Amino acid sequence: MRNIEVENAKREPAAPPEGAESLAPVEPATVTAEQLEGLKERAAKADEHWERLVRTSADFDNYKKRAAREKQEAARYANEALLQKLIPVLDSLDMALASAQAAPDQAVQSLQTGINMIQQQLRNALKEAGLEEVDAVGQSFDHNVHEAVSQRETRDVPEGQVVQQLRKGYRLRERLLRPAAVIVAKQPPA
Repeated sequence: MRNIEVENAKREPAAPPEGAESLAPVEPATVTAEQLEGLKERAAKADEHWERLVRTSADFDNYKKRAAREKQEAARYANEALLQKLIPVLDSLDMALASAQAAPDQAVQSLQTGINMIQQQLRNALKEAGLEEVDAVGQSFDHNVHEAVSQRETRDVPEGQVVQQLRKGYRLRERLLRPAAVIVAKQPPA
């Protein structure tokens, strides 16, 4: 592209800017040192402008790519705030089911069935939105997805493994929304 501009400039002499001297065609043998110096300055300035144009163009391309990436990420995680508000509802449903299972009454059993159906519907809707449970029990402790609230001395499982999950953890696709609260195994003193 630059070659085309140079060729066009050779064919069509441009009008000199105000205050600049005329660039009439001159024989190379008759060029004075002043004129040669002026040409070198103009060539250097043209190169400087060209480099600035190339950098600005690259910066603009990078900006467009970054903006597209940010827009895509915003759309991907748009439901994050809503899901964080709904996670406590899931916790409440889990607690309601746990307490209903302890009662032997028939009315409580039908209530348990209803709560179970609501919980399943909510879980399915949240799963479709990208919510995933962080499974912790039996896993090695990972500080990236687990929050250790205490340790329990035991010889039954290896040290550093999750013994009990106190609160479920959740993530939205790859992003952690809430770590799982866990109790981690610790070897008893010998």
